[in-house]
Amino acid sequence: MALQVGIVGLPNVGKSTLFNALTAAKAESANYPFCTIDPNVGVVTVPDHRLTEISKFVKPQSVVPTAIEFVDIAGLVAGASKGEGLGNQFLANIREVDAILHVVRCFVDDNIIHVEGSVDALRDIETINTELLLADLDSVDKKYQKVEKVARTTKDKAMMGEAVLLKKFKDALESGKPARSVEITENDQEFMKHIHLLSMKPVLYVCNIGESEINNEESNIHVQKVKQIAKEENNECVTICTALEAEISQLPKDEQKEFLESAGLEEPGLNKLIKEAYKLLGLITYFTAGEKEVRAWTIRLGTKAPQAAGVIHSDFERGFIRAETFHCNELFTLKSEAAVKEAGKYRSEGKEYVVKDGDIMLFRFNV
Repeated sequence: MALQVGIVGLPNVGKSTLFNALTAAKAESANYPFCTIDPNVGVVTVPDHRLTEISKFVKPQSVVPTAIEFVDIAGLVAGASKGEGLGNQFLANIREVDAILHVVRCFVDDNIIHVEGSVDALRDIETINTELLLADLDSVDKKYQKVEKVARTTKDKAMMGEAVLLKKFKDALESGKPARSVEITENDQEFMKHIHLLSMKPVLYVCNIGESEINNEESNIHVQKVKQIAKEENNECVTICTALEAEISQLPKDEQKEFLESAGLEEPGLNKLIKEAYKLLGLITYFTAGEKEVRAWTIRLGTKAPQAAGVIHSDFERGFIRAETFHCNELFTLKSEAAVKEAGKYRSEGKEYVVKDGDIMLFRFNV
């Protein structure tokens, strides 16, 4: 599906450190702005305990998780929408992703330079959001002038509709509101595919804290302010220590558990972050399970059975007959597929069935 989450924020807030932890990659991470000029892309496995549980009952030869892509985008600064700090290039990179993971510095460390000279989460968020709004306003204003002129002279209904929608975006952006605050109809969806507004993208705020605050984030005033902003915007917020997460990601699996216990953690903070990013994209997971493999597949929420089958192979969708399915929770409760069938939980579904998160699917098709 190749959906991407872009990691953004001011310079030196921990973006590349987070990217390194997420992908166990080696994106350049240095103590000065603009050390990441070209975006780094990493494919990240989505942690899902259900795969392990399903495998206990099916006993496959292999287990294949699903994944999403993260893009490490260099730090924005005030004036980016006008080209400051290579801003045009970075904004273009953000335009290509499907959702934004906004890293906010919530730790104080005199050894790590802050581009504004001090730590202030609200100011930093406002700086980034303002640049995204200004870039969108510039884009929308140019489009509106062209479309409105054509609509006015030709009276073309489609163009008139586009002009009305663009005016709504223009008004919202000029009043300091993001594009996602504008209500759009189903009829607007096709137009939205081509407009690529930065402030339309869903946002997950990541509060980057110091190691000493891992089990005491309530005392961090910056974290509390970010959580309040996220709540007001109807966005989500997670708190992690990127430096610690990067350290954990470099350890062998058998040493990670001991390290986590010593830090008072049940699992890496990245697990929650990845799951939240996955949900942010509007994605869910279904499974296929057999002796050869147990595999997780990614689809959008609301996907019907034929289209879900098409994620495996286009022939599955083209020749779709039916889907045989049951939920993984039923397997966990009843302990075997045979028991699921005996309990009447094994179902045959047609083309209109909307696949649920956690469904175990077997597709019947003929081409």
